Amino acid sequence: MTAIGAVVVGVVAAAALTGTAPAATASPTDLSTARFSLASATTPTVLATARGAGADEARTAESSAATSMAAVTSVQNDIAASGLDIGQPATVDTSALETATARLEAASVLPDTFLPDLAEDVTAARAGVDQRVAELRGGLDAAVAKKAEEEAAEKARQEAEAAAAAAKEKAAAEERAAASTRTSNGGGSSAPVPVTSGGGSGDNSPAGAQATARGMLASRGWGDDQFSCLVSLWNKESGWNYRAYNAGSGAFGIPQALPGSKMSSAGADWETNAATQISWGLGYISGRFGTPCGAWEHSQAVGWY
Repeated sequence: MTAIGAVVVGVVAAAALTGTAPAATASPTDLSTARFSLASATTPTVLATARGAGADEARTAESSAATSMAAVTSVQNDIAASGLDIGQPATVDTSALETATARLEAASVLPDTFLPDLAEDVTAARAGVDQRVAELRGGLDAAVAKKAEEEAAEKARQEAEAAAAAAKEKAAAEERAAASTRTSNGGGSSAPVPVTSGGGSGDNSPAGAQATARGMLASRGWGDDQFSCLVSLWNKESGWNYRAYNAGSGAFGIPQALPGSKMSSAGADWETNAATQISWGLGYISGRFGTPCGAWEHSQAVGWY
């Protein structure tokens, strides 16, 4: 080698080893600025023409660097596609890896003895990139798992609410059916029901209805004690309002017959005549409980009669 040639090789070697040779501008890699000029496994570089003991090591380092850069792009794309907050910026600083790889590629004109050191620099820089990619991948996996848990919890909550609503509706339906049975003259028993018209004074006010009821109790041989129980019972049921209607159960009238049409057995005017309703109600009480006080005691005990 001539003196001039030795100087040239020395200058090139110094440039490659000190990084003064042209290299890619170092900057963190993110989704908007991702760029990397490393050759892929199918694109030969100047290292492809290198020969000697250090060439294989250099080519392996170059290929591994390309794999690491591809992993950076992959994890950033996955994070963006998920739309999840992973709790950290999805950036990777690849500047050291890019610089080390550029120096390695530029060293293809140097003797093989320079290549192992430059390949080692690439490997060291790649380790930092790989570690950051692993951190981002772990953050993404945790965010995906958290989202799945939240969705499962929300689904379970909705199912529980639906089950509770269904159970409530079932209980209400059963209660309505039970109420219907309770107010159907003993569920088909032989309890007598008046069949004559209610008559009465025509005064449908609560006071007028109570006056009518007092007269009907006397005709049955019931005294003031039974009248007091009847007043308490129907105060609770309807306030002695002949138009009282329970939207929840469908019960109607002063005695809260369920359905109200049952009272037609006491008179066709069951919807408009308090006396007809009272006549039916007293017949129901007599057949089911014996006396108004018996009905009132039952109502106090269980909440209905």
